[in-house]
Amino acid sequence: MTDSPWLVIGLGNPGPKYAGNRHNVGQMVLDLLAERTGSRFAKHPRAQAVVAEARLGTLPGGAPGPRVVLAKPTTYMNTSGGPVSALAQYYGIDADHVLAVHDEVDIPFDTLKLKASGGEGGHNGLRDISKALGAREYVRVRVGVGRPPGRMDTADYVLRDFSATERKDLPMLVDDAADAVEMVVTDGLLAAQGKYHQRG
Repeated sequence: MTDSPWLVIGLGNPGPKYAGNRHNVGQMVLDLLAERTGSRFAKHPRAQAVVAEARLGTLPGGAPGPRVVLAKPTTYMNTSGGPVSALAQYYGIDADHVLAVHDEVDIPFDTLKLKASGGEGGHNGLRDISKALGAREYVRVRVGVGRPPGRMDTADYVLRDFSATERKDLPMLVDDAADAVEMVVTDGLLAAQGKYHQRG
């Protein structure tokens, strides 16, 4: 389906308590994409998510870019699969046109990596999406949040807000991740990897 929209998912936990957490960086990226496209999130009638429909980027010649459905599940991170599967079904979107933006502890802070398919690297949100979609062939924009210091538990670490030092660079990181999403949608994954995929 060449005219199939992209389903772009920002992973995180719902509510203001979690809004500034490292685990919610995917939703920060989605908020920026909605702002860029002048679209607003609204509750979806068939899925536990808020969505905003838009066109992302610009095609050669200045035409508006591809159609996208920006979505933030309103469930907790570990049960993101249900909303993603429901939205994919509702809009008739195959797994290869699903893109998940999420935090990644195995990548240093301020670094992006992009991939399609493969394992979930212990990320429960991704694991639930793979299970619900019955496929792993979706694109992931992995936003590096770094590993926890010392012996801090990973779960505790990702459920904390970014540090004061990190917050200085966070807007640039979110901006780059939003650019990477846009490039995947307009130019394809390989082009986006060539520009944003920093090999560490």
